[in-house]
Amino acid sequence: MKKLLLIVNPKSGRAKMRSELLGVTEILSEHYDVTVYTTKSRLDATARVKRMEDGEFDLVVVCGGDGTLNEVITGLMQGEKKVTLAYIPCGTLNEWSSSLGIARNIQEAAHDIIDSEKTVLDIGKFGDKYFSYTASFGAFTDASYSAPQDVKNVLGQAAYFFEGIKSLANIKPVHLKLKTDEKEIEGDFLFGAISNSMSVGGIVKFDKAVVELDDGYFEVMLIRKPDNLIQLQGIIDGILRRDLDREGIEFFHTKSITVYGSEDTPWTLDGEYCQGIDEVLVENVHSAIELLVPNKNNN
Repeated sequence: MKKLLLIVNPKSGRAKMRSELLGVTEILSEHYDVTVYTTKSRLDATARVKRMEDGEFDLVVVCGGDGTLNEVITGLMQGEKKVTLAYIPCGTLNEWSSSLGIARNIQEAAHDIIDSEKTVLDIGKFGDKYFSYTASFGAFTDASYSAPQDVKNVLGQAAYFFEGIKSLANIKPVHLKLKTDEKEIEGDFLFGAISNSMSVGGIVKFDKAVVELDDGYFEVMLIRKPDNLIQLQGIIDGILRRDLDREGIEFFHTKSITVYGSEDTPWTLDGEYCQGIDEVLVENVHSAIELLVPNKNNN
C-alpha cells in the first residue's frame, strides 16, 4: 500500500480539523498507509517535510490554511523533495485552492484526493523564500496577517475585507523600482502583487483569461499613487470590474523581476508577513510542484 504523510495544522481557520481529522483519516486510509503529523509551531511543517527520506512517502497531504501550505511547499523546495502534493483547505481564505477548484468542504476535498488527477504548477521564489500564489506589498496586503485570528474565525473571509478597508485611511505610497528583461518601472505605488493566482488577499481578483497557473509566468499588478480622489476612485472601480487598463494600473506578465525597495516596506508571501528588503530577485520556478486536483471528468 502506498504511504501518505498527512500534515495537519490544528489551529487553522476555525480549528475545524480538530473535529474532522478522524473522518479525513478514515477516508484516506482506505487507499493509503497514513501517517499523521500535527504542527506545533510556525515553520514546523517546513522542518517536517525536509526531514522526509527520499521515497519515504508517495503523497503529502496538507490540512491547513494558505500559510501551512506555504510551509510545506517551502520544505519541498528547500529540501529538493520530489513527492506529489495534495491540499485539504481548512484555513480562512484558501485562495490557492479556490484557483484550482479544490472543494472547501473538508470531507469532500478528502474524497477528491482518492479520485483525482495530477497537474504541475509554478512556484514563486522570493530571494531565498518561496510562495505558492502571491508576493505583495502596500494597501490591503497586511490584512491577512493583521486581522486577529479570533476575528478571522468568527468573520471568515469578511475579516480580510474589513482589514483592507481600514487600510485605505492610512495608505502610504511606496517608492520602488522594478526591472524585468523587457522593461523598467519606477514610481510611487499604493499596492503591488507578483502572483500566480486568480486573486490576491480576497480583494483583488483577476479574470480567468489573463491567468495561467502553469505557464512559467507571473502576473504583476501595480497601482500607482493617484493625484486625487477621483483618480483613486477610478482605480478602485477598475479593480472591482477587473478592468486592468485603467489609468494608474500597471499589469504585465514576466518570468522574473528584480525589485529595488526598502527594509521599511513589508511584504506578504501567501498571506504571511515578510520583512522588507533593499533588493530582491523574484523568479518563477516553472512546473515545480506536482499536485493532485479534482478529476474534471467527475464534475
